[in-house]
Amino acid sequence: MNTRDLKFHKEHDWVCVEGDVGTFGITDYAQKSLGDIVYVELPEVGTELAADEPYAEIESVKAVSDVFAPMTGTVLEANEQVVDAPELLNSSPYEQGWLVKVRLSHMEELDALMSHEQYEAMLAEQGE
Repeated sequence: MNTRDLKFHKEHDWVCVEGDVGTFGITDYAQKSLGDIVYVELPEVGTELAADEPYAEIESVKAVSDVFAPMTGTVLEANEQVVDAPELLNSSPYEQGWLVKVRLSHMEELDALMSHEQYEAMLAEQGE
């Protein structure tokens, strides 16, 4: 997956949109900040997610963190691989470490998300 094709949320989450389905995950920056990830809790299929609201929980050796939905929609699939092997989020945050696939209900929310370049600029501004 080319990260230049993704859209980014200020809480360090990404979405890859194909038609009306979005694949959500956390950024490389987020996984590095968390450190070694040891547990992932994902929503069930059919769960309604709201943009900017927490939908999953990630536990690392450092902390427990909420994961925020970049867009609104209904969960179609949860990545059971990361539940069974949470370390995939550290080793492959953009490929194998995706979290959920969601049928998107408000495509206009894409406009509020950042491009790869805008996200990189935000990290640079924060001194990250």
